[in-house]
Amino acid sequence: MSGPSVVEETPIAGRAELVDYVAAGEKPPLDWRIGTEHEKFGFRLPAAAHSPDEALRPPEWGGERGIRALLEGMTRFGWERVEEHGRLIALARGLGSVTLEPAGQLELSGAPLETIHETCAEVSQHLREVKTVADELGLGFLGMGFQPKWRRQDMPWMPKDRYRIMRDYMPKVGSLGLDMMTRTCTVQVNLDFASEADMVKKFRVALALQPVATALFADSPFTEGKPNGYLSYRSQIWTDTDAGRTGMLDFVFEDGFGYERYVDYLLDVPMYFTHRDGEYIDLAGRSFRRFLAGELDELPGARPTLRDWADHMTTAFPEVRLKKYLEMRGADGGPWNRLCALPALWVGLLYDDAALDAAWDLVRDFTREERHALRDGVPRQALKLPFRGGTVRELAEQALMIAAEGLRRRARLTPAGLDERIFLDALLDIVESGQTPAERKLELFHGPWQGDIDRVFREFAY
Repeated sequence: MSGPSVVEETPIAGRAELVDYVAAGEKPPLDWRIGTEHEKFGFRLPAAAHSPDEALRPPEWGGERGIRALLEGMTRFGWERVEEHGRLIALARGLGSVTLEPAGQLELSGAPLETIHETCAEVSQHLREVKTVADELGLGFLGMGFQPKWRRQDMPWMPKDRYRIMRDYMPKVGSLGLDMMTRTCTVQVNLDFASEADMVKKFRVALALQPVATALFADSPFTEGKPNGYLSYRSQIWTDTDAGRTGMLDFVFEDGFGYERYVDYLLDVPMYFTHRDGEYIDLAGRSFRRFLAGELDELPGARPTLRDWADHMTTAFPEVRLKKYLEMRGADGGPWNRLCALPALWVGLLYDDAALDAAWDLVRDFTREERHALRDGVPRQALKLPFRGGTVRELAEQALMIAAEGLRRRARLTPAGLDERIFLDALLDIVESGQTPAERKLELFHGPWQGDIDRVFREFAY
C-alpha cells in the first residue's frame, strides 16, 4: 500500500485528463523497466525476547526494538527518512522506498530496473541491510502469504492516517479486510506497456494467468497455528475484502476495452480519502465521480487534483492493476528465490512479442466461467485444481515454457553468460514436483514439526 502521491496539485478539468494520465505511461520497449515489490512479516527472536510471551510476536512501531528503530537503523545505508506528523513511517533512496503495511509488514518498493539480474541484486541487498539492523534489535523476518501464528487482535497498527481510515471502513464492506491489512504479505512486479493495444493484450494475459501465479506461489496454509484448509489463504482473503475494488475485472476482456473503460471503472471504485495540507480527510465510500464534479458534501465545491487521482488509483485492488504501468498482484510472499522468480515469470511472458503472442494463444479462448473457476479454485487446490481435462499444474508448465523462451530471446546476460531463465528454477522445481510451498510446509507441520507452528519462524526466516 502506497503513501500519498507526489504529482500535480492543479484541479482536474475533466475525465479526459484522467485518461491522459494513464496513457502517459506508454514507453517504447527500450525504456521498459521492471519494478519488484515485496512484503515480509517481522517477529521478535526468542533469544532476544524479554519474556516467553514476547517471543515471535510482531514488533510494535515504537520502543527501543520496534519498527521505528529498524527504520532508523537502516538510514546508515543511505536511506532518507519519510515522516508523517513527525513519525518515521518510511524510507527513500533513489527511486526505491521502504514502507510499512498496516501491521508493520516491511515492504521494499524497488526501483525500476532494466533486468531481473538487477532487481534480484536489489532484493538481496535490501534483505542484507534489513538483517544487519534486525539482528541488532533481536528481530527476524519471514516471507509467507499469511501470518501463520498470530490472531488479528495480536497484530499491531502502524501510525499512518490512511490506515486509520481504512481500518474503520473495511468491516463495512467485507469480513476479511482487516486480515488483508494486518496478516497478509505479497510479492508483485510492475511492468510497462508501449501503447493502448499493448496494454490491453498484456492486461488480458496477466488476468487470465494470474491464478497460475497464485498456485505456483501458494504459501499461506496456516491460521493461528493450525492448517486453514487453503494453500493460498492470502488469495482467499481477497474474495471477502471489498467487492467494489477487487476481482477479475471481466470488462477487460470485452470488445473496446482500453484506457477509458478502466478510468470509468476507477471512477466507480469507492474512495477512501483525500490528502489536503498534510492531512488525510476521510471520504470512505464516497464517489470520485461526484468529487470530479465538485459535489462532495465534505469538500463543498472542491475538485480533485491529479495527486488525488494517483492516490485513488492505489485503492483499487484487482488481481491485476493498471496505473501508469501494470501490476501483477496474485502471488503470496516468500523467500529470496521466489522474490526473484515472480518478475522472471511475468517479464518472460509479457516483455517478448513472441512470448506474449503464445501466452495470448494459451488463454484467449478461456471463458468467463473458466477464468472465475481458476481464480476461485486455486486458493484451496493450487496446482491440483482440475482444468480442461488436466490440472493447473499442466497450465503452469505451459506458461513457464513460454516464459523461459521469452527470457532466452531477451538475452540479458550476466558476465558469466547466464540469462534471466536462471530465476525460473524455483518455479520449475515446484511444477516438476507438483508440490507448492504451502504443501511442503504442511508436510513439515504434520511430520518433523509435530504440529509446532513456531518451527516455521526458525526454519524459514530470511
